[in-house]
Amino acid sequence: MAERQINTFTSSKVRFYVFPDDRFVDFSMYQFGWEKCEPRHAYGPAGRNHFLFHYILSGKGLLESNDAEKQTHYYHLHAGQGFLICPGQINHYHADEDDPWEYTWIEFDGVRVKESLDTAGLTINQPVYRAVTPLEAEKIGQLMLYVVDHGKESPLHLTGYGFLFLDQLVRSSALRQESNGKRVRDFYLREAMNFIEQHYQENISVEDIANFCGLNRSYFGKIFHETMGKTPQEFLIHYRMTKACQLLKSTQMSIKDIAAAVGYPNQLHFSRAFHQIIGASPRTWRNEHFSI
Repeated sequence: MAERQINTFTSSKVRFYVFPDDRFVDFSMYQFGWEKCEPRHAYGPAGRNHFLFHYILSGKGLLESNDAEKQTHYYHLHAGQGFLICPGQINHYHADEDDPWEYTWIEFDGVRVKESLDTAGLTINQPVYRAVTPLEAEKIGQLMLYVVDHGKESPLHLTGYGFLFLDQLVRSSALRQESNGKRVRDFYLREAMNFIEQHYQENISVEDIANFCGLNRSYFGKIFHETMGKTPQEFLIHYRMTKACQLLKSTQMSIKDIAAAVGYPNQLHFSRAFHQIIGASPRTWRNEHFSI
């Protein structure tokens, strides 16, 4: 079975990897790297489509970050700290003139990522990571550098270390929020996820999912978005497109049959949705990723 290569750029001061698009649902990396910056080296203002976390290995720098109300905040950061950029958030950051920072980063997303970051106390309004101890901070850096240093390993191998990184981020954060694993909303969300997994091939609606959970649509939509970071409709579409990518990559089914298999009896509607989420037509994506 052919394996897609990871795109890389390396030099004595920068290592950068674009993660292959294998559509892991729970946790997926998009790119990662390391850089020893020049004095005043800057990035932005710019936004991201996914979560992006930097950990500072040495040196100092300044983060300019917009909060949920579009107010700009300034954070002077140093080695042992980190900073989170949320999807759609506008940021600008640059290295110190006298002691420029060296950092490593991972861009990632996934089904339960937002909930994990909330537990770590990292949000659009609180983007700065501080560890409970210097040793715990070092572990974050070590895990992230492992991913960078082993950037040519298989996507499954790297995703495993991505989970370890996320776990360490939550456990080591000085802002960690203790969560109650028996929250009622967790029960409803598990029920919703099970319903989607079993019925995504059918013509289901958000109201169908809410009814299955025994909740009114408005309240269900509220708790789903707060926990998952996506509306139920957005999640359902992304879930279907993930399944479509798996079929496009590993089978010879026609695009029409794949569309029907993921809940789109109309191939045109499927192709439009696929292009909107994935950024390419189903045929183009298959030509780039087909692996049998």
